[in-house]
Amino acid sequence: MSKGSTVACQRLFCGIDVSAATLAVAVQQEGLERFEHHEFANTCAGHKKLTAWLLRHSRTVRVSLEATGIYSQDLALALDAAEGIEVAVLNPQQVHQFARSMKRSKTDKADAMALAEYSRRMPFVPWRRPSLAALRLRAISRLIASLREDHSRLRSRLHAARASAATPDCVVKLLKDAMAQLQKSRLKLVREAMAVIAQDTELQRKFELLKSVKGIAETSAVQLLGELAGMDPAMSVRQWVAHSGLDPQHRSSGTSVHPPSRISRRGNRHLRLALYMPALVASRFDPHMKVFYNQLKARHKASLQALVALQRKMLHAIYGCFKSNTPYNGATLFPKLIPTS
Repeated sequence: MSKGSTVACQRLFCGIDVSAATLAVAVQQEGLERFEHHEFANTCAGHKKLTAWLLRHSRTVRVSLEATGIYSQDLALALDAAEGIEVAVLNPQQVHQFARSMKRSKTDKADAMALAEYSRRMPFVPWRRPSLAALRLRAISRLIASLREDHSRLRSRLHAARASAATPDCVVKLLKDAMAQLQKSRLKLVREAMAVIAQDTELQRKFELLKSVKGIAETSAVQLLGELAGMDPAMSVRQWVAHSGLDPQHRSSGTSVHPPSRISRRGNRHLRLALYMPALVASRFDPHMKVFYNQLKARHKASLQALVALQRKMLHAIYGCFKSNTPYNGATLFPKLIPTS
C-alpha cells in the first residue's frame, strides 16, 4: 500500500497486537486484500508515531486490540483521543475464537492480521473511554491487591522462618518490619481510594450498592469498583461474565467424551480475584447464597466449582444493583430458593 495510492475517503482497518514493549500493527485498506505491517514501541512516543502513521493512510480508521490491562490502556486512550480513529477494545476470548476460525499461525504478526480482519468483518462496537476517576481508582485498587499478595507471601516466609531453629532473629525482625510497612501502605491506599470515590457521585453510588451485597466489605468494594467502574454501561451481564473470564466452556465429542466444564479464564483476572473472597464469605453468611452453594455441593460439585458458580451469581447481583439502583436482595437473585436461618 503506497502513500500515493491511498484514497482519503477509504476506511482503514487496523489490528494491533499489544505486548509490554512493542505494538505489532497490521492494516488493511477498504476494498483491498493485502496487509501492511509495522511495529512501534509501546510508549507514549510510540503511540504518537502510530497515530500519525495511521492518519497518513486514511482519515477514517477502525482499530481493534485486545484488552491486556495496563499495556493496552494507554494505547487505547491515545488512539481514542485522535480525530478520525475509532477504537474497539476486545475481550481476548472473542479474538481467540475469531482467530481460530481464520486458521492462522500464532505469532504477533498473525494476531495483528486477525484483529484487522475483525475490524473489517465483525460488528464494530467503539470503546467508551472510562472517566479519569475510574482510571485512578483502578490503578489504586490494583496496587492494593498487589500489596495484599506481597503481604501474604511474607507471612508464609515468616511462618517458615520461625519454624526453623537456624533462622537468626534479624531475619524474623526484617520480615515483620516489611509486613508492617506493607500493611501501612495498603491502608494509606485504601484511604486514597475512598477519597477518589467520595469526589465522584457515580462512584459513590456504586460503592454503596456494592456494600449492600453480603460478603462485600469496604476493601472488597474498593477492589471490585476499581474493575467495574470503567466497564461500558451498554454491556450486558453476559458480557460482564465473559469479561471476567468466569464464563464456562463446555467440551464434548460424540456420546462418550464429556470432560468437566471449565471457566475460560480469558478475561480480567483482577476482577476474578476481587470476587473470590466475597463469594467465599457469602457462601457462609448470606442465606440465599449459602443455600445455592450447598445445593451445588449436594450435586457432587467440587468446592471450587461451586464457589466459581457463586462468583458468577454475585456478578449478576452486582449488575442488577447497578442497573436498578437498588440494594442487593437475595430473594430477587434466587427467587426459587428458600433460605435457611
